[in-house]
Amino acid sequence: MHKSDGAWRPLADRMRPRTLDAFIGQSHILGENKPLRRALAEGNLHSMVLWGPPGTGKTTLARLLADTTQAEFMTLSAVMAGVKDIRNAVAAAQQIRDMEGRRTVLFIDEAHRFNKSQQDAFLPFVEDGTLIFIGATTENPSFELNSALLSRARTYVLKRLEPEALRTIIDTALDDSAHGLGELQLDLPDIQRDLLAQAADGDARRALNLLEIAADLAEEQGGRRTIPESVLNEVISGGSRRFDKGGDDFYDQISALHKSVRGSSPDAALYWLVRMLDGGCDPLYLARRVVRMASEDIGNADPRALTLCLNAWDVQERLGSPEGELALAQAVLYLACAPKSNAVYQAFNTVKSEIGKTGSLEVPVHLRNAPTKLMKELGYGREYRYAHDEPEGYAAGEQYFPDNMGNPRYYRPVDRGLEIKIAEKLAHLRELDRQHEKE
Repeated sequence: MHKSDGAWRPLADRMRPRTLDAFIGQSHILGENKPLRRALAEGNLHSMVLWGPPGTGKTTLARLLADTTQAEFMTLSAVMAGVKDIRNAVAAAQQIRDMEGRRTVLFIDEAHRFNKSQQDAFLPFVEDGTLIFIGATTENPSFELNSALLSRARTYVLKRLEPEALRTIIDTALDDSAHGLGELQLDLPDIQRDLLAQAADGDARRALNLLEIAADLAEEQGGRRTIPESVLNEVISGGSRRFDKGGDDFYDQISALHKSVRGSSPDAALYWLVRMLDGGCDPLYLARRVVRMASEDIGNADPRALTLCLNAWDVQERLGSPEGELALAQAVLYLACAPKSNAVYQAFNTVKSEIGKTGSLEVPVHLRNAPTKLMKELGYGREYRYAHDEPEGYAAGEQYFPDNMGNPRYYRPVDRGLEIKIAEKLAHLRELDRQHEKE
């Protein structure tokens, strides 16, 4: 920590860049001739949503945008603020506009936490120019912010910082005596700086927090202030990869796992499985999703896939981690290498859609059960043909659909795995149907 104006401030806060030129990263929107940089150069500050992972500079960028355009900067946290706080901010912005002729930037941190009524409260004032809205969110704004607000704000996507950018931030903090750790004269070799950058996993705030913790544990050795290797390893060992259950990273990673399995890439599938486990995902959730993949993307091309996945789920429930995780890895690798078929998935969805259109069609009389005398008198089941008594165990020409539906085909086996044999069997049975019709 660092004492400034009577208050203790963490390194990450002290090292916030004070000019756009000192801002590290996000060159795709702030580089020369990039959209946001051009807008600022022309003095056209506009409402926007800054969407990106933690520690990518959303709050810092909002402050710099206000400073660059000499606008008043106000900030509210969507977690703590209510409609009353928004109204107070609007009143203050109106007073600043009327008395000083300056614009006001209202920065909403974690904007995705605002409900619809809170978003609607400041919408008119964004539209009439009283407020320039800048919202920061780690969640997809398309899902979390209402369309009226999104239509009045441009969305900028901030990317996770590369290790090179994080290394620059670390080096700057170590050299800066006014705001950083320069006065400590830390002897931190390149390999240790690189380890910190890697452990931060794209998050500048995390990089500086780890550096500050390590600096607090530095030791004097031979007149130099150093951080022992064992201490640094202990500091960075507590960090985990970015993962937020219910957030975009969560759904992006499960999507990547599923598509890697579908694309028959066992190495990529294993990578995404381990990434999610490493990030803290519930293994039982993954087991459930893996079972889904077995039916959706392999199906009857290899029915053993479903059994193997259920067994892996069972192992995870019985033994827990890490034994269960290895069983999940086995299942995922098997799925990725298995022949692929979405015939079951396609057939299921087609029938579901068909039923939604046709409603509750009656069961044909010959297929109905007849446990009572009355039902038998009504003819229930009378003309039913028992397949086991027919040649090849198949009642050729028998109708199993509701009346007037004909014989639609929903299940279309692919020419891979066991479904090759299934397709041959179905083709043979249809030929028997055709022969029966001729007779």
